[in-house]
Amino acid sequence: MEKITVISIIIVVIALIAFLVYFFSAKTIILRRLKKLRFSKIGSLQNHHYSKVEGNALNVNQPLIAPLSKRECVFYQILIEKKVGSGKNSRWKTVVDEEKIQDFFVEQTGERLLIFPKQNPENYYAYLVSDKKANSGTFNDPTPEFKSLLDNYGIESTGLFGFNKQLRYRESIIEVGERITVAGYVKWVELEQPVSDYNYSRVATLVAKDKNKILITDTTEALKPKHGR
Repeated sequence: MEKITVISIIIVVIALIAFLVYFFSAKTIILRRLKKLRFSKIGSLQNHHYSKVEGNALNVNQPLIAPLSKRECVFYQILIEKKVGSGKNSRWKTVVDEEKIQDFFVEQTGERLLIFPKQNPENYYAYLVSDKKANSGTFNDPTPEFKSLLDNYGIESTGLFGFNKQLRYRESIIEVGERITVAGYVKWVELEQPVSDYNYSRVATLVAKDKNKILITDTTEALKPKHGR
């Protein structure tokens, strides 16, 4: 009877931990916050209202280039990990955890919303879908592209006796032209200089206010249902 009780407690604790990890994950938090908001059209956005918009991401200046896939983007996150230890004591250790973002537009039926993300201090909260991965191991050579990337970050791909190290890479980006969802406080501003391919003198921007950060995600779960397009 006592054994059954202990096992039950362990199961409950594991289930609780799993739930908390899920509940407080970046994806769940963003989807939960976005669900409370209605989709807005850019032309109808009102000053100082916390609003949600769906549209295509466009670069304002020269776009970023994703480190491995070399795709043009306005936001990327990469993670490089190596396996350390052996057997039951092995674990994945973070070697590189890098995030870069730039000012970008969200375009919707010819109208544009301007996003001004800041990294220090961070004024946004984001969840990006990982869509590019790479790995290497003892009998798995890194691809030339992955090897070049590792070299750029000063990471040795081989260890003792020339065997490949166990390394893995994950890349998440908001590609130029990709459909995304954003939310934040609206602030209409006058343009001091004209913007290429944009014929208006004013533009709506999204800003953070107090503890409410700008939300940014490219998960399809945050987009409008197909029947609502």
